[in-house]
Amino acid sequence: MHDTDGYFGEKVAARYDDPTSEMFDPAVVATTVDVLAELAGAGRALELGIGTGRVALPLAARGVPVHGIDLSAAMVDRLRAKPGGAAIGVTIGDFATTRVDGTFSLAYLVFNTIMNLTTQEAQVACFRNVAAHLAPGGRFVVEVLVPELRRLPPGQNVVPFHVGPTGWAYDIYDVATQATSSNYVRVVDGRAEYRSIPFRYVWPAELDLMAQLAGLRLRERWDGWSLEPFTSESRQHVSVWEKPAD
Repeated sequence: MHDTDGYFGEKVAARYDDPTSEMFDPAVVATTVDVLAELAGAGRALELGIGTGRVALPLAARGVPVHGIDLSAAMVDRLRAKPGGAAIGVTIGDFATTRVDGTFSLAYLVFNTIMNLTTQEAQVACFRNVAAHLAPGGRFVVEVLVPELRRLPPGQNVVPFHVGPTGWAYDIYDVATQATSSNYVRVVDGRAEYRSIPFRYVWPAELDLMAQLAGLRLRERWDGWSLEPFTSESRQHVSVWEKPAD
């Protein structure tokens, strides 16, 4: 991967906003923004991996000042082209280490974006970076899947999640290193295009330890944005850590 935009360059950015995807469902977005707006209160919000503004734009429309960090200029260009996008400040850089001015009452990472950091070291650095940006009492929110290793039969390391006449997609897991990748094959005009994006899956308890190392403490953990209880059967979680006021 040599693109300065990482794995989210122009070709990905051009088709990222998929209105048929559940993540772009207006009801899903509204529920997400409801929670974030309440947690932000009267303060500022910092979105790590702001992308095309799926969450930042409606959150800003609620009156919450939002600043974003993103590695991909191509994704941010899509944000800028949307109504209200030019008013949102964005810093181009790696959200694990990039610093911006000021402090925030809320920082958030949604839709599995923490897994775009492909080493434990980078994920730990992200928590420490967030803690440095938060005001006392500020919160850090992460939405991420629970690793679906129970779907792996013995000896298998591949889980398909989409199969169709014009494309298919599958995840590959390395349970020794927690490395994983999402792989996509798309058939266009009889020719196949292949794309692979690396991730590192991370467990809830591991995230709690990263938070502890950064001086944050767990405040809430839900099954999703509707605030259902998190259980052993949950396939994802929304977790909230807090920077102590003292």
